[in-house]
Amino acid sequence: MEIPVIDFSQLKGENRSKMLAVLQEACEKWGFFQVENHGIDKKLMEKVKQLVNSHYEQNLKETFYKSEIAKRLDNKGNTSDIDWESSYFIWHRPTSNINDIPNLQEDFGKSMDEYITQLIELAEKISELMCENLGLEKDDIKEAFSGDGGPSVGTKVAKYPRCPQPELVRGLREHTDAGGIILLLQDDQVPGLEFLKDGEWVEIPPSKNNRIFVNTGDQLEVLSNGRYKSTLHRVMADKNGSRLSIATFYNPAGDAIISPAPKLLYPNNYTFQDYLKLYSTTKFLDKGPRFESMKKMTNGNGHHDFHV
Repeated sequence: MEIPVIDFSQLKGENRSKMLAVLQEACEKWGFFQVENHGIDKKLMEKVKQLVNSHYEQNLKETFYKSEIAKRLDNKGNTSDIDWESSYFIWHRPTSNINDIPNLQEDFGKSMDEYITQLIELAEKISELMCENLGLEKDDIKEAFSGDGGPSVGTKVAKYPRCPQPELVRGLREHTDAGGIILLLQDDQVPGLEFLKDGEWVEIPPSKNNRIFVNTGDQLEVLSNGRYKSTLHRVMADKNGSRLSIATFYNPAGDAIISPAPKLLYPNNYTFQDYLKLYSTTKFLDKGPRFESMKKMTNGNGHHDFHV
Protein backbone atom coordinates (compact mmCIF):
# COMPACT_ATOMS: atom_id res chain seq x y z
CA MET A 1 0.00 0.00 0.00
CA GLU A 2 1.47 3.32 -1.08
CA ILE A 3 0.89 5.90 1.64
CA PRO A 4 -0.48 9.15 0.09
CA VAL A 5 2.12 11.90 -0.38
CA ILE A 6 1.22 15.59 -0.64
CA ASP A 7 3.95 17.49 -2.48
CA PHE A 8 3.59 21.15 -1.47
CA SER A 9 5.73 22.28 -4.42
CA GLN A 10 2.93 21.05 -6.73
CA LEU A 11 0.22 23.21 -5.13
CA LYS A 12 1.16 26.34 -7.05
CA GLY A 13 1.12 24.83 -10.54
CA GLU A 14 -1.06 22.84 -12.88
CA ASN A 15 -0.98 19.80 -10.57
CA ARG A 16 -2.81 21.63 -7.78
CA SER A 17 -6.16 19.93 -8.34
CA LYS A 18 -4.44 16.53 -8.47
CA MET A 19 -2.71 17.21 -5.12
CA LEU A 20 -6.01 18.36 -3.57
CA ALA A 21 -7.63 15.13 -4.77
CA VAL A 22 -4.82 13.08 -3.17
CA LEU A 23 -5.33 14.99 0.08
CA GLN A 24 -9.10 14.48 -0.01
CA GLU A 25 -8.70 10.74 -0.55
CA ALA A 26 -6.08 10.58 2.25
CA CYS A 27 -8.37 12.37 4.73
CA GLU A 28 -11.48 10.34 3.84
CA LYS A 29 -10.04 6.88 3.29
CA TRP A 30 -6.74 6.76 5.22
CA GLY A 31 -6.68 9.30 8.06
CA PHE A 32 -2.96 9.88 7.43
CA PHE A 33 -0.51 11.03 4.74
CA GLN A 34 3.05 12.30 4.20
CA VAL A 35 4.06 15.85 3.27
CA GLU A 36 7.18 16.73 1.28
CA ASN A 37 8.62 20.03 0.06
CA HIS A 38 6.80 21.57 3.02
CA GLY A 39 9.17 24.51 3.40
CA ILE A 40 10.37 23.68 6.91
CA ASP A 41 14.11 24.27 7.31
CA LYS A 42 15.76 20.85 6.95
CA LYS A 43 18.83 21.79 9.00
CA LEU A 44 16.50 22.84 11.80
CA MET A 45 14.64 19.52 11.62
CA GLU A 46 17.94 17.63 11.86
CA LYS A 47 19.04 19.80 14.78
CA VAL A 48 15.81 19.17 16.72
CA LYS A 49 16.20 15.41 16.19
CA GLN A 50 19.84 15.53 17.30
CA LEU A 51 19.01 17.59 20.43
CA VAL A 52 16.19 15.20 21.42
CA ASN A 53 18.40 12.14 20.89
CA SER A 54 21.33 13.49 22.89
CA HIS A 55 19.01 14.63 25.73
CA TYR A 56 17.60 11.09 25.88
CA GLU A 57 21.04 9.43 25.85
CA GLN A 58 22.38 11.71 28.58
CA ASN A 59 19.36 12.05 30.87
CA LEU A 60 16.62 9.49 30.28
CA LYS A 61 17.98 6.23 28.88
CA GLU A 62 19.52 4.85 32.07
CA THR A 63 16.46 5.84 34.13
CA PHE A 64 14.16 4.08 31.66
CA TYR A 65 15.93 0.74 31.93
CA LYS A 66 15.68 0.97 35.75
CA SER A 67 12.00 1.93 35.67
CA GLU A 68 8.97 -0.07 36.80
CA ILE A 69 8.11 -0.72 33.13
CA ALA A 70 11.48 -2.36 32.45
CA LYS A 71 11.26 -4.36 35.70
CA ARG A 72 7.81 -5.64 34.80
CA LEU A 73 9.09 -6.90 31.46
CA ASP A 74 12.14 -8.54 33.11
CA ASN A 75 9.89 -10.34 35.59
CA LYS A 76 7.50 -11.48 32.84
CA GLY A 77 4.72 -9.52 34.60
CA ASN A 78 1.49 -8.29 33.04
CA THR A 79 2.42 -5.86 30.26
CA SER A 80 -1.02 -5.29 28.72
CA ASP A 81 -1.45 -1.89 30.42
CA ILE A 82 2.02 -0.37 29.87
CA ASP A 83 3.80 1.32 26.97
CA TRP A 84 7.49 0.70 26.23
CA GLU A 85 8.30 4.37 25.76
CA SER A 86 10.27 7.18 27.36
CA SER A 87 8.37 10.43 26.75
CA TYR A 88 7.63 13.95 27.95
CA PHE A 89 5.28 16.68 26.75
CA ILE A 90 6.21 20.24 25.77
CA TRP A 91 3.48 22.88 25.57
CA HIS A 92 4.10 25.70 23.07
CA ARG A 93 0.78 27.60 22.75
CA PRO A 94 -0.96 29.35 24.39
CA THR A 95 1.91 29.23 26.93
CA SER A 96 5.19 27.36 26.87
CA ASN A 97 6.47 25.04 29.61
CA ILE A 98 9.82 24.34 27.96
CA ASN A 99 11.75 26.05 30.76
CA ASP A 100 10.24 23.66 33.32
CA ILE A 101 11.72 20.56 31.66
CA PRO A 102 14.92 19.55 33.47
CA ASN A 103 18.36 19.19 31.85
CA LEU A 104 17.55 20.58 28.40
CA GLN A 105 20.53 22.01 26.53
CA GLU A 106 20.57 25.77 26.21
CA ASP A 107 19.78 25.87 22.50
CA PHE A 108 17.05 23.20 22.78
CA GLY A 109 14.36 25.81 23.59
CA LYS A 110 15.43 28.19 20.85
CA SER A 111 15.63 25.48 18.16
CA MET A 112 12.31 23.96 19.22
CA ASP A 113 10.59 27.38 19.16
CA GLU A 114 11.86 28.08 15.63
CA TYR A 115 10.75 24.63 14.47
CA ILE A 116 7.28 24.98 16.05
CA THR A 117 6.72 28.41 14.49
CA GLN A 118 7.37 26.89 11.04
CA LEU A 119 5.31 23.80 11.87
CA ILE A 120 2.25 25.84 12.93
CA GLU A 121 2.40 27.61 9.57
CA LEU A 122 2.37 24.21 7.87
CA ALA A 123 -0.55 22.99 10.04
CA GLU A 124 -2.52 26.11 9.09
CA LYS A 125 -1.78 25.61 5.39
CA ILE A 126 -2.97 22.00 5.66
CA SER A 127 -6.13 23.16 7.48
CA GLU A 128 -6.83 25.66 4.66
CA LEU A 129 -6.46 22.92 2.02
CA MET A 130 -8.83 20.70 4.02
CA CYS A 131 -11.36 23.55 4.16
CA GLU A 132 -11.05 24.03 0.40
CA ASN A 133 -11.73 20.30 -0.12
CA LEU A 134 -14.72 20.36 2.23
CA GLY A 135 -16.21 23.43 0.57
CA LEU A 136 -15.75 25.58 3.69
CA GLU A 137 -14.26 29.07 4.07
CA LYS A 138 -10.47 28.71 4.19
CA ASP A 139 -10.12 29.79 7.85
CA ASP A 140 -13.03 27.73 9.22
CA ILE A 141 -10.90 25.04 10.90
CA LYS A 142 -8.43 27.61 12.25
CA GLU A 143 -11.27 29.69 13.69
CA ALA A 144 -13.05 26.63 15.13
CA PHE A 145 -9.83 25.66 16.93
CA SER A 146 -8.98 29.14 18.20
CA GLY A 147 -11.30 29.68 21.18
CA ASP A 148 -10.36 32.94 22.93
CA GLY A 149 -6.59 32.67 22.67
CA GLY A 150 -5.62 30.72 19.56
CA PRO A 151 -5.16 26.96 19.17
CA SER A 152 -3.42 24.64 21.66
CA VAL A 153 -0.09 23.41 20.33
CA GLY A 154 2.08 20.86 22.12
CA THR A 155 4.66 18.21 21.31
CA LYS A 156 5.01 14.70 22.66
CA VAL A 157 8.70 13.86 22.51
CA ALA A 158 9.23 10.10 22.69
CA LYS A 159 11.89 7.46 22.32
CA TYR A 160 10.89 3.82 21.96
CA PRO A 161 13.98 2.17 23.44
CA ARG A 162 15.47 -1.11 22.21
CA CYS A 163 13.30 -3.81 23.70
CA PRO A 164 14.70 -7.21 24.71
CA GLN A 165 11.29 -8.92 24.35
CA PRO A 166 9.22 -7.00 21.79
CA GLU A 167 6.66 -9.81 21.56
CA LEU A 168 5.56 -9.10 25.17
CA VAL A 169 4.83 -5.38 25.03
CA ARG A 170 3.69 -2.55 22.74
CA GLY A 171 5.75 0.59 22.31
CA LEU A 172 2.41 2.40 22.48
CA ARG A 173 -1.00 0.74 22.67
CA GLU A 174 -3.54 1.34 19.92
CA HIS A 175 -5.54 4.59 20.08
CA THR A 176 -6.89 7.45 17.99
CA ASP A 177 -5.63 10.97 18.68
CA ALA A 178 -8.01 13.26 20.54
CA GLY A 179 -7.13 16.51 18.78
CA GLY A 180 -6.89 18.05 15.32
CA ILE A 181 -3.88 17.85 13.00
CA ILE A 182 -0.87 15.83 14.20
CA LEU A 183 2.52 16.47 12.53
CA LEU A 184 5.19 13.88 13.17
CA LEU A 185 8.92 14.24 12.77
CA GLN A 186 10.08 10.65 13.16
CA ASP A 187 13.06 8.37 12.98
CA ASP A 188 14.69 7.92 9.57
CA GLN A 189 16.05 4.43 10.43
CA VAL A 190 13.94 2.55 12.98
CA PRO A 191 10.38 1.39 12.11
CA GLY A 192 7.53 0.61 14.51
CA LEU A 193 4.60 2.92 13.76
CA GLU A 194 1.48 1.19 12.38
CA PHE A 195 -1.93 2.51 11.31
CA LEU A 196 -5.13 0.53 10.75
CA LYS A 197 -6.49 0.71 7.19
CA ASP A 198 -9.44 -1.41 6.02
CA GLY A 199 -8.93 -3.82 8.91
CA GLU A 200 -5.18 -4.35 8.22
CA TRP A 201 -2.24 -2.84 10.10
CA VAL A 202 -0.13 -0.76 7.69
CA GLU A 203 3.55 -0.32 8.61
CA ILE A 204 4.61 3.32 8.35
CA PRO A 205 8.23 3.33 7.16
CA PRO A 206 10.85 5.62 8.73
CA SER A 207 10.64 9.15 7.26
CA LYS A 208 13.21 9.72 4.52
CA ASN A 209 14.09 13.11 2.99
CA ASN A 210 12.66 15.06 5.94
CA ARG A 211 9.09 14.16 5.09
CA ILE A 212 6.56 15.04 7.77
CA PHE A 213 3.97 12.38 8.54
CA VAL A 214 0.49 13.77 9.27
CA ASN A 215 -2.60 12.20 10.76
CA THR A 216 -6.00 13.57 11.72
CA GLY A 217 -7.57 13.45 15.18
CA ASP A 218 -11.06 13.01 16.62
CA GLN A 219 -11.95 16.74 16.46
CA LEU A 220 -11.51 16.85 12.67
CA GLU A 221 -13.80 13.84 12.37
CA VAL A 222 -16.47 15.76 14.33
CA LEU A 223 -15.86 19.05 12.50
CA SER A 224 -16.12 17.36 9.09
CA ASN A 225 -19.30 15.57 10.22
CA GLY A 226 -17.59 12.19 9.83
CA ARG A 227 -16.05 12.70 6.40
CA TYR A 228 -12.47 12.82 7.71
CA LYS A 229 -11.62 9.85 9.89
CA SER A 230 -9.32 9.65 12.91
CA THR A 231 -7.56 6.31 12.59
CA LEU A 232 -6.35 3.75 15.13
CA HIS A 233 -2.57 3.51 15.38
CA ARG A 234 0.08 1.93 17.59
CA VAL A 235 3.84 1.60 17.98
CA MET A 236 5.50 -1.82 18.00
CA ALA A 237 8.51 -2.39 20.24
CA ASP A 238 11.76 -3.12 18.40
CA LYS A 239 14.59 -5.47 19.32
CA ASN A 240 17.30 -3.77 17.29
CA GLY A 241 16.72 -0.04 17.30
CA SER A 242 15.56 2.83 19.46
CA ARG A 243 12.89 4.81 17.58
CA LEU A 244 12.56 8.59 17.74
CA SER A 245 9.14 10.28 17.58
CA ILE A 246 8.48 14.04 17.82
CA ALA A 247 4.71 14.44 17.42
CA THR A 248 3.29 17.98 17.43
CA PHE A 249 -0.42 18.43 18.04
CA TYR A 250 -2.25 21.35 16.41
CA ASN A 251 -5.36 21.13 18.57
CA PRO A 252 -8.41 23.19 19.51
CA ALA A 253 -8.04 25.54 22.46
CA GLY A 254 -9.45 24.09 25.67
CA ASP A 255 -12.41 26.49 25.51
CA ALA A 256 -13.08 26.00 21.77
CA ILE A 257 -16.65 24.83 21.14
CA ILE A 258 -16.54 22.02 18.60
CA SER A 259 -19.46 20.95 16.45
CA PRO A 260 -19.86 19.79 12.86
CA ALA A 261 -19.46 22.68 10.41
CA PRO A 262 -23.08 23.81 9.76
CA LYS A 263 -22.41 23.77 6.01
CA LEU A 264 -21.69 20.03 6.12
CA LEU A 265 -24.83 19.09 8.02
CA TYR A 266 -28.05 17.89 6.51
CA PRO A 267 -31.08 19.81 7.73
CA ASN A 268 -32.65 18.34 10.86
CA ASN A 269 -35.58 18.73 13.27
CA TYR A 270 -38.20 19.39 10.62
CA THR A 271 -41.56 17.77 10.01
CA PHE A 272 -41.95 15.84 6.81
CA GLN A 273 -45.11 17.85 6.17
CA ASP A 274 -43.04 21.08 6.10
CA TYR A 275 -40.56 19.47 3.73
CA LEU A 276 -43.34 18.37 1.38
CA LYS A 277 -44.73 21.90 1.35
CA LEU A 278 -41.40 23.24 0.08
CA TYR A 279 -40.92 20.23 -2.21
CA SER A 280 -44.21 20.81 -3.98
CA THR A 281 -42.98 24.17 -5.27
CA THR A 282 -39.38 23.14 -5.95
CA LYS A 283 -39.71 19.52 -7.11
CA PHE A 284 -38.00 20.09 -10.46
CA LEU A 285 -35.14 22.14 -9.01
CA ASP A 286 -31.91 20.94 -7.44
CA LYS A 287 -32.33 19.54 -3.91
CA GLY A 288 -29.30 21.47 -2.48
CA PRO A 289 -31.04 24.86 -2.08
CA ARG A 290 -34.09 23.00 -0.73
CA PHE A 291 -31.95 21.47 2.02
CA GLU A 292 -30.46 24.90 2.79
CA SER A 293 -33.98 26.37 3.08
CA MET A 294 -35.01 23.62 5.50
CA LYS A 295 -31.91 24.32 7.59
CA LYS A 296 -32.79 28.00 7.80
CA MET A 297 -36.38 27.19 8.71
CA THR A 298 -35.51 24.79 11.53
CA ASN A 299 -32.78 27.11 12.82
CA GLY A 300 -34.84 30.22 12.32
CA ASN A 301 -33.85 31.72 15.65
CA GLY A 302 -30.24 32.13 14.49
CA HIS A 303 -29.02 29.35 16.80
CA HIS A 304 -27.97 26.04 15.35
CA ASP A 305 -29.60 23.17 17.14
CA PHE A 306 -27.42 20.19 16.24
CA HIS A 307 -28.73 16.69 16.70
CA VAL A 308 -26.26 14.48 14.92
